[in-house]
Amino acid sequence: MMNLYMYYLMIIMFIFGCIVFISSRKHLLCTLLSLEFMVLMLFMLLFLYLNFMNYESYFSMFFLTFCVCEGVLGLSILVSMIRTHGNDYFQSFSILQC
Repeated sequence: MMNLYMYYLMIIMFIFGCIVFISSRKHLLCTLLSLEFMVLMLFMLLFLYLNFMNYESYFSMFFLTFCVCEGVLGLSILVSMIRTHGNDYFQSFSILQC
């Protein structure tokens, strides 16, 4: 019964992360943080599911590795954007200039 509440809590937190991702369109850093929050909730759901079904958690290590790669890629885009444009506003740059 406790696992069911944990699933519901993780799903609600994932939905809140999606809402924040949709509503934050001013700064790139806020968008990246909401994406990382959603990935973290997906990882927790995957980990709880694998433990509940008595599977091995080997797949979660692959998922965590790809999540780290996704985070590094987002941070590198953020750093390059700040170096070229001076801030992380979406309105300050055009797609055609990049």
